[in-house]
Amino acid sequence: MSLKTPKLTVVGAGPGDVDLITLKAIKAIESADVILYDALINEALLKYASSEAELIFVGKRKGCYAFQQEQINELIVSKAKSSGHVVRLKGGDPFIFGRGAEEIDYVRSFGLETFVVPGISSALAVPAYQGIPLTKRNASESFWVITGTTKNHQLSSDVALAAKSKATVVILMGMSKLREIVRIFSEENKQDTPIAIIQNGTRDNENVGIGTIENIVGIVTEKELANPAIIVIGDVVKERAVLTTICKEVNAI
Repeated sequence: MSLKTPKLTVVGAGPGDVDLITLKAIKAIESADVILYDALINEALLKYASSEAELIFVGKRKGCYAFQQEQINELIVSKAKSSGHVVRLKGGDPFIFGRGAEEIDYVRSFGLETFVVPGISSALAVPAYQGIPLTKRNASESFWVITGTTKNHQLSSDVALAAKSKATVVILMGMSKLREIVRIFSEENKQDTPIAIIQNGTRDNENVGIGTIENIVGIVTEKELANPAIIVIGDVVKERAVLTTICKEVNAI
């Protein structure tokens, strides 16, 4: 039995670019005895781990689960009690559709100390890397960040509410529901609304499609866009800032 204090640190790994990691996150990774990491993290970040740390992949990809959530919760507790410091490494920010709070709630009843290190959310950083400001004067005064797929595998009802607003709409995990999203916005007479779909955002293999609600399904097929991707809907898409490093993209608006 380990003499180390059993504790959990839930760490946000950022959106994919290895440089978009906080110093506090690196320190947590370096101090970990066990790291449970997800599919969306950049595995290059594991280089910061101690050579003695145990690294366990617990991620999932489109219905293929290495571990169920209940198993992950139990694994955190058992590893913390046997080894000490468990770092739960999650893509983006762990408190934005990352189940970080759920895992903390579960393990606290077992006496673990619990901490969180916020991460740079993909909802913010991925559009920014394409020069898309989520808010801009005369274009958008607010933005929604919505999950595309709920616990019941349905599109969130908030999408229909957001479609009625003038806000920028950012949808995570929504590619499988794209046709439904297009239908909802079309029913609000927003066929000409700009939309961007960004796959593997901030990474070297980033793939981007820019168009309108009316033509985006065809662009997705043409560019072979798929998960993991972020959907950005709103006038800010055509207000893209010109960045020196921005991917050269034919604007279909």
